Amino acid sequence: MHTRVLSMRAYNNKNFLKILVSLHKSDTIKILFPSMCLMALYSYGIYFVEIEYLRLSSKSIVSNVGLVHSLLGFVLSLLLVFRTNTAYDRWWEGRKLWGKLVNDSRNFAIKINTLLGDNVKDKQQIAKYLKLFPHFLSRHLSKESTRLVLDEDYSDLEHKLKHHSPVELIYLLTAKLAQLKKDGKITDNELIYMDSQLSGFLDVCGGCERIKNTPIPFSYSSFIKKFIVVYVLALPVAYVVNIGYFMIPLTVFVFYVLMSLEVIAEEIEDPFNNDENDLPTESIAQNIERNIDLILNKA
Repeated sequence: MHTRVLSMRAYNNKNFLKILVSLHKSDTIKILFPSMCLMALYSYGIYFVEIEYLRLSSKSIVSNVGLVHSLLGFVLSLLLVFRTNTAYDRWWEGRKLWGKLVNDSRNFAIKINTLLGDNVKDKQQIAKYLKLFPHFLSRHLSKESTRLVLDEDYSDLEHKLKHHSPVELIYLLTAKLAQLKKDGKITDNELIYMDSQLSGFLDVCGGCERIKNTPIPFSYSSFIKKFIVVYVLALPVAYVVNIGYFMIPLTVFVFYVLMSLEVIAEEIEDPFNNDENDLPTESIAQNIERNIDLILNKA
């Protein structure tokens, strides 16, 4: 079937300079640029008030705020490490589930090819279901409609898949196996042998839905954002009397670094939205298609 492939950004991690200067759709500097400009204006305002208007010196009481600021920085770093690790664990768990789907699809195709032998018609119908499943699952997880514009060869299935397409597709596949058993084309033991593989497909679907439907609690994410903003807003207040004008770009840089970690964590904690940093589920689905065709053409 022909679908538009949306995949994660590929890069050569040894090409340091290219990575350093390149900008892409999900680059945090593009996302945070308006906020960085506001932070620069705020820092200039603090500089003007404390240095130009109040004419405070490094010996003023304001400089003592830096001590508290340093302690808060340690706490913030721990929170960001936990936040980033949690988000990446969700991304990696999603990748492991799709890896399991690749393996289960290959194993099932091998079993079907072996057990059905020269029964080409039934093998092709089962292969059709197998090749459709990862595509429907990818659409289902990416918040797009689960109804695909199918090729003419698959149009007979479109009216049967209306609600939860991945589960309905496994239902059709199970019904097909039951019919093969009823027709005497496979035995009871062979049906049980293949039915255990079908459970693996639904396990992958359920695992991905758990990641999709269980985001990081809003209060936790909101607290980190507020903590970052308050921390950065206090930065020029505490240090502008010591650093002076250079506190303006330094404040903007600290804001960019800290908030970028939060933005990256937000993006990868839901790995099924087809963004640049998300899992290439459509590419994996097409790879499954090729594997199934290769296995069944061995007959």
